[in-house]
Amino acid sequence: MISNEHQEHASSTGRTTPSAVTVDPPKVNDYNSFAEGYTAENETNLINAHYERPAMLALAGDVAGRRILDAGCGSGPLFAALRDRGAVVSGFDASAGMLELARRRLGDADLQVAELGSPLPYADDTFDDVVASLVLHYLEDWGPALAELRRVLRPGGRLIASVDHPFAINLMHRQAGREAEYKYFDTTNWTEEWTMGGQTALMSLWHRPLHAMIEAFTGAGFRITVISEPEPDPAARELFPEVIAAKPRFLCFLFFVLQAE
Repeated sequence: MISNEHQEHASSTGRTTPSAVTVDPPKVNDYNSFAEGYTAENETNLINAHYERPAMLALAGDVAGRRILDAGCGSGPLFAALRDRGAVVSGFDASAGMLELARRRLGDADLQVAELGSPLPYADDTFDDVVASLVLHYLEDWGPALAELRRVLRPGGRLIASVDHPFAINLMHRQAGREAEYKYFDTTNWTEEWTMGGQTALMSLWHRPLHAMIEAFTGAGFRITVISEPEPDPAARELFPEVIAAKPRFLCFLFFVLQAE
């Protein structure tokens, strides 16, 4: 990984290096404020459209006929791709603005406003799979969220999750001279300013070390079956030739497939 890897790939989605801004909780992670801009960039950029989403679909495999919950579905691009592959998909998100865009995309789909980490509006053992795409790293405590996702999964069902890669986040902080404040082995919070489609929002995210992720998963009743650090989708070589030629593989996100025991 090249030294400024995470910043460069983050900047392709409008993300900047963490700031020292202190923000009142209601003003962070407000996807309603930039739903249109975020959705537009998410459709075509490198790290979402040609890295993270293809990796999630590859890990999901053949989903025809499977009941899948899209946790933190946003405007619905992963939901749509899973449905196109024959899955029976439901989704929820905390942002009403993002869900409105999802309804435009998906039509008459099972979409609900709900908060990951709070009780979910689904019965026990409802789903064969849950996909949690880049959503867990918004939470300080993964315990309540994982307990609810385990509850709505049938025994033997899968949780397929992507999160910020902890090594990439730690390197980003070290390069900015913040290693004393943001230590790898600590669970730490920082704020980033994202600008997408001319819209700007402050995002609050949580870093946790790899061992803490694994302890959270196993403590919630999951068995890890896959940990993946994938390559970008082959189409990225033609769409982003200079970036991929310089860095054909890079640290950005970390992917898990977990089985409910």
